[in-house]
Amino acid sequence: MPGAVEQKLAELGVTLHEPVSPVANYVGFVRTGNLLFVSGQICLGADGKLIAKGKLGANVSLEDGVAAARGCAVNILAQVKAALGDLDKVARVVRLGGFVNATPDFIDSPKVINGASDLMVAAFGDKGRHSRAAVGVASLPADCAVEVDAVFEVA
Repeated sequence: MPGAVEQKLAELGVTLHEPVSPVANYVGFVRTGNLLFVSGQICLGADGKLIAKGKLGANVSLEDGVAAARGCAVNILAQVKAALGDLDKVARVVRLGGFVNATPDFIDSPKVINGASDLMVAAFGDKGRHSRAAVGVASLPADCAVEVDAVFEVA
């Protein structure tokens, strides 16, 4: 039976899938003490295809960037579920690091990463409020539009 967080996600229309295996020499998550570090998750949908490909400020709209960031957050939560077995074991979302594939003049990276932040707050309530970075970068793996990593405090 799914826990309260997964029930909330279901109400939001979010279904967690099996997390994607790392494509290089790293692991999807590391737990040390009561902290869980989740490696950067790109904006792959459940179908394994990129939600948005390319650069914000060029061929990717702000709306598609926000959707891509939300997709990254779903992938992060899939990693958390794989690590803990139950999202209700999350005591706090500590930090999100957001990377936006953007043109040099694109200034709305914070708006893009709100797609991930908003999902964390919707899923976890006040425990989902977190510190954050939202950074524009020259490129990301597979020319994806967004990548997000995270740190969680766990019970």
